[in-house]
Amino acid sequence: MKYVLLAATLLALSMPQVFAQPGKIEIGKPAPEISLPNLKGDTVKLSAFRGKVVLVDFWATWCAPCVKEQPLLATLYKKYHQSFFTTGQGFEIYGVSLDIKKASLEASIKKLKISWTQVSDLKYWMSPVAALYGIETLPFNVLIDGNGIVIAKNLHGKKLEETIRSFLQKK
Repeated sequence: MKYVLLAATLLALSMPQVFAQPGKIEIGKPAPEISLPNLKGDTVKLSAFRGKVVLVDFWATWCAPCVKEQPLLATLYKKYHQSFFTTGQGFEIYGVSLDIKKASLEASIKKLKISWTQVSDLKYWMSPVAALYGIETLPFNVLIDGNGIVIAKNLHGKKLEETIRSFLQKK
């Protein structure tokens, strides 16, 4: 019986998911602050991008759908980086990695040619930010307007671009 209990405990601890309370991030509410180090060790706050539309992209190098999504994000970044929006000027991506190995993260960033801000505390699913944002699966993202208000969450592919485009300033 002890071994079964021990095995069950070890299995539960090794599962690569956080079973956080869903719905912690609400559209129309301020996005919780994130303050994490980049790969150089400098702390970068999400609020440093206030005044811009920001996609907070939660991902990891071991997450195949996350890696597959990076080229689309690169296209969106290039296309909208200098755009004017109804609530901000410019588009940024604030990548939050739930990796545990810095070398893997650095190699993937280089391979994928990711040029936007990347931060990580390298705590995997134990990162307090994962709990703060109620992340249950990856990839997960939150779109924030120039005032720091959540305007959309967990959008991917065509729907993500359509939503970004819908906030462009009309000429």
